[in-house]
Amino acid sequence: MGKCPACGAWNSFVEEIVSSNQNDLRSVAVAGGRSTSGTISSKKSYRLQDIEQADLPRMSAHDQELNRVLGGGIVPGSLILIGGEPGIGKSTLLLQIALRMGTKKVLYVSGEESAQQIKMRADRMPHQSENCYLFTENNTLAIFNQAKELKPDLLVIDSIQTLYTERIESAAGSVSQVRECTAELMKFAKQTNLPVFIIGHITKEGSIAGPKVLEHMVDTVLHFEGDRHMSYRILRTTKNRFGPTFELGIYEMMGNGLREVSNPSELLISQRDSYVSGVSIGATLEGNRSLMVEVQALVSIATYGTPQRSTTGYDGRRLNMLLAVLEKRAGFRLGNQDVFLNIAGGLKVEDPAMDLAVCAAIISSMQEKEISNKICFAAEVGLSGEIRTVNHLEKRILEAEKLGFDLVIISTFGLKSLKGKEFQIKLEAFSRMSEVVKFLV
Repeated sequence: MGKCPACGAWNSFVEEIVSSNQNDLRSVAVAGGRSTSGTISSKKSYRLQDIEQADLPRMSAHDQELNRVLGGGIVPGSLILIGGEPGIGKSTLLLQIALRMGTKKVLYVSGEESAQQIKMRADRMPHQSENCYLFTENNTLAIFNQAKELKPDLLVIDSIQTLYTERIESAAGSVSQVRECTAELMKFAKQTNLPVFIIGHITKEGSIAGPKVLEHMVDTVLHFEGDRHMSYRILRTTKNRFGPTFELGIYEMMGNGLREVSNPSELLISQRDSYVSGVSIGATLEGNRSLMVEVQALVSIATYGTPQRSTTGYDGRRLNMLLAVLEKRAGFRLGNQDVFLNIAGGLKVEDPAMDLAVCAAIISSMQEKEISNKICFAAEVGLSGEIRTVNHLEKRILEAEKLGFDLVIISTFGLKSLKGKEFQIKLEAFSRMSEVVKFLV
């Protein structure tokens, strides 16, 4: 039957094979007016020991930062979701990747911008490609037909909130449309073994807009972060079925696109002509990457009543805990002091190894004692004032050594894991916060 007698639509009837076995389940109606055959699958189960493990082939994105975040490259058939604030550079990043793929065909689908707007952005970028195809469309069926005709090696969707499928009657961007379009893209990616990048909008709370099941459905979730008033952007992975999570990639936004930052430690440490108080450098770890990060603290007498505790890029509750340790275990009177803390470079850190660097910056500001920019800290501070060791200590020390530091302050208990290893850099170990205070003051 070509025309539906109920709605008048043409070619809307699809053949369904229903098993004649009386024990099989019959077709049942599901959301969106679709029907699915409930026949029992002919697949069988396998013992876990009998399944052979195969290495996943990966396709290079020609971008070291993105390859690192994805765990080594793009896995064919994977569905990758990138979220971020408006204007942060999501479209620029994926257009840049599309232009760098060289001989690989890329289909860039935009539901938000015209082809002329995308062409203007592409002309500003240094890389050009003859195999990058633009398609401005919102209908998923038209996108799939175009992809089947073109047979690209990579599909980019900008953005998932602008797509709609005719199976759902609600408007584009609604919860049901986002969920259904993502499900269709996932099915298409797995059937054709085509990797798909999806751009997703975020809410004012910072989470990806749409149902939470969206993040469960995709293979990889990336967050593109950064202050729009600063040039640095951070690509962070929060879910990855094919690699490690909480990996980090750093870019610098420039007039001709995003530049990969291969050595972010140099950018996160300000170049100072002279020593100033309230500044220390800590060794943090983001994924498998060791970074040297500058901590800036300002301690002053509270002149407006209740003392303020303000942080940028650091957990405020963690700061309150460290202030309590300094007051109780080290004898500093911070109850009537305003304390402001900033992680330089717009980076957000959650690594406990930054505790000692934060304490050192606060002590330096309060005592007006400068800390040399050739000293870095890598230790956690406990509630009883003890200096605790941190994981991957050797990697942090080697990074400090590579960047030309003279001294790394660590925990005494961390020396056990470094036995038999020689470093060019000097190590200073302490077990109590009071010992660190004597060393600094």
